[in-house]
Amino acid sequence: MDKGWSEKNKEMQTLLSKEATFKEGIEKLIAFRKEMFEQICQIVMNYPVEAFDKMPFAGANGYHSKTLAYSIWHIFRIEDIVAHEMIAEDQQILFADGFSESIHSPIITTGNELSGEEIAEFSRKLDIRQLFLYAKKVMESTDRILLGLTYSDLKRKFGKEMASKLESTGCISEDEKAFWLIDYWCGKDVRGLIKMPFSRHWIMHIEAMRRIKDKLEKDFKEKR
Repeated sequence: MDKGWSEKNKEMQTLLSKEATFKEGIEKLIAFRKEMFEQICQIVMNYPVEAFDKMPFAGANGYHSKTLAYSIWHIFRIEDIVAHEMIAEDQQILFADGFSESIHSPIITTGNELSGEEIAEFSRKLDIRQLFLYAKKVMESTDRILLGLTYSDLKRKFGKEMASKLESTGCISEDEKAFWLIDYWCGKDVRGLIKMPFSRHWIMHIEAMRRIKDKLEKDFKEKR
């Protein structure tokens, strides 16, 4: 993990653990998320659409084995589901703002069920500009939800009713590579969800995106 990001994550989590510093922790988290999202912005603004379905580490064991497009979709589908279905209990941004049509995604799930060439094929179908707008809207909506939380909200837990609700949305694939997410999320309280997926999940996948784009750059230069 990026050393600087690791330190910021630790500091933020420590602040969130105490009522006296909770609000400062939320502010640090939002600032940290903004810093990480800037990495996504730079990639989207500076790389051609053709780069987003490439898998320079295909077959590798790690998040960098995916594509840039898949990584963005995966980060923000998970956040959209967790933030809106579980914490705010309102409508997901994917549906509320019509992104389920404009992105042209063939799925509404997190994408955990996809592997290998399926990921590349999925990535080719996405409208990258709309995907980026979706990611931005999800981030902004989550930040608003975070700002509205109180320290006592952190201990709110989720049970079987929430698990049934998540299952009924169809947003989590029944494939064994994805369905475990429901029990995983429902086994956490709100504080646990802030740790994962609102912060650490970002770190892991955005670091993977940086590895992908660096390899694409290297390969491009070598071919010139």
